[in-house]
Amino acid sequence: MRTDLSVLYVEDDAAVRLGSTQSLQIAGLSVEAFGSAEQVLHRLTPGFAGVLVTDVRLPGINGLALLDKALEIDAALPVILVTGHGDISMAVQAMRRGAYDFIEKPYSPGELTEVVQRAMEKRALTLEVQALRRQLADTQAIEAKVIGRSAAVERLRKLILDLACTDADVLILGETGTGKELVARCLHEYGSRRQGNFAALNCGGVPESLFESEVFGHESGAFTGAARRRVGKIEYAQRGSLFLDEIETMPMSLQIKLLRTLQERQFERLGSNTLLPMDCRVIAATKVDLLALSAEQRFRADLYYRLSVAVIDIPPLRERREDIPLLFSHFMLQAALRYERPVPDVSPQHMRELMMHPWPGNVRELRNAADRFVLGLPGGSTGAPAGSSNGNGNGSEARSLDEQVAVFERHLIEQALRAASGRTAAASDLLRVPKKTLYDKIKRLGVNLEAFRSTAATD
Repeated sequence: MRTDLSVLYVEDDAAVRLGSTQSLQIAGLSVEAFGSAEQVLHRLTPGFAGVLVTDVRLPGINGLALLDKALEIDAALPVILVTGHGDISMAVQAMRRGAYDFIEKPYSPGELTEVVQRAMEKRALTLEVQALRRQLADTQAIEAKVIGRSAAVERLRKLILDLACTDADVLILGETGTGKELVARCLHEYGSRRQGNFAALNCGGVPESLFESEVFGHESGAFTGAARRRVGKIEYAQRGSLFLDEIETMPMSLQIKLLRTLQERQFERLGSNTLLPMDCRVIAATKVDLLALSAEQRFRADLYYRLSVAVIDIPPLRERREDIPLLFSHFMLQAALRYERPVPDVSPQHMRELMMHPWPGNVRELRNAADRFVLGLPGGSTGAPAGSSNGNGNGSEARSLDEQVAVFERHLIEQALRAASGRTAAASDLLRVPKKTLYDKIKRLGVNLEAFRSTAATD
């Protein structure tokens, strides 16, 4: 059983409360005792790691009302009611309202401990299942955003999810077009700050004269033209995430101020003497070697070390060429939907050219090549070769509507099966279709189900 679970015990009789608390503690359980329902309410939160034990007869809010409030907050929370002798009808009513169990006074220490331990075991299992479901949902979602089957991308996705659950500041390294902002957004969306704002700032796209105001904000009259107060990126990102792209272009004078803000977790708007709390996660990104820049006195080494608590290095596309076919197909489908064009055929020769291209612009360049290919525009080694079938009347005849729908269906089914590790039941849930319907489509479209079940048990 998990060791981090605790018992919330509510009893207005001080002697009974003390004796029961000691009995549970002797059994190795962590206990918080309260004299009234009002005192325990602030501890009841969704996903609370523990169980609630409460006497029915309490001053103010009674045990049954507390049961209702607790189950409104978390319907799966085990609640054990302690009833007086002869209150069996009340206990039955409580069970119908969702109580886990009840125990009748007077009870022995062993009786109380046994009921609580059973409830704790159930709670531990419930929390574990919920955590696994969240983990599965996050993994499936991130696979649809950070696309690829290579080992490098698998490691990248795992690192993103591992760091997303922390508040550590992150430095993202990667060449132009590798998807640094996408990674930053994933860190935000799969972390505890997802309900807050994601504030993005390209440090190279803001004039130096406006940079300080953009980051820290300003008060009315702070400088000529400041007609009213402005909220800066740091303040806008409170309880969220601040993404500083191209951090290497930040002026040196502002690097000093940012460093002090990161260290003290406080900042001031321009024209103000009031310190405001900085409650945001900082994610910075760069395409250059910041340590090399610091050696040239062009970037502060202390700021580099402050930003690089955790580092994510995104591999360039040329180092994960096995992902090119999947990425290109994904971008083609997006482009076909966006431009309302048919999905073109990709000849083996053209795919070989795509695989051989060095891709200096990385994933962004590949996306542009897919757009050009769908539009039937020339693009050299990364566009549609002359005479190829592109579905736009250049070359062989375009696919029929049924053929295009079949291609799109097959892609979606394969994507769902990949996310579900070949489990058709899970894939049918993701696609929101009955399992039999999915099997019929798999058979009709010729999807190789075994290819997705290499590392997973069959349904």
